[in-house]
Amino acid sequence: MRVIGLDYGDSRIGVALSDDLGWTAGPYGIIESKRGRKKALNEIKALIEQYSVETVVVGYPLNMNGTEGPRTQVTLEFINDLQSRNPNVKIVKWDERLTTAAADRAMLEMGIKQSVKGMNDKLAAVFILQGYLDSQR
Repeated sequence: MRVIGLDYGDSRIGVALSDDLGWTAGPYGIIESKRGRKKALNEIKALIEQYSVETVVVGYPLNMNGTEGPRTQVTLEFINDLQSRNPNVKIVKWDERLTTAAADRAMLEMGIKQSVKGMNDKLAAVFILQGYLDSQR
């Protein structure tokens, strides 16, 4: 059972993919969302079909105090569009607080420059997905 993790952003969507057993998350790539939501949703749908994905975990941007902010509404609209295009797929909202900071820290530890476009988006998606996978065990 494969699961996809998404770190949704206005410019890029970081994508992570689980292994076949749904135990570990790995970076898959990025989808350029600045080219339009419809195109991005089509690319995600193609991944869902290609890997027979049953669950998509989307990073849910809560404020540090746990409240919803302006970014939350944009993400909810994306989730609703994703669900309407993929009615047979379970969409899970996952608290993404500090995942970008963790991704930036991991890049620093690996010696990867912050200027590498999309790398922190992919790693944030991995942290989102792995958190979900760990919670399912």
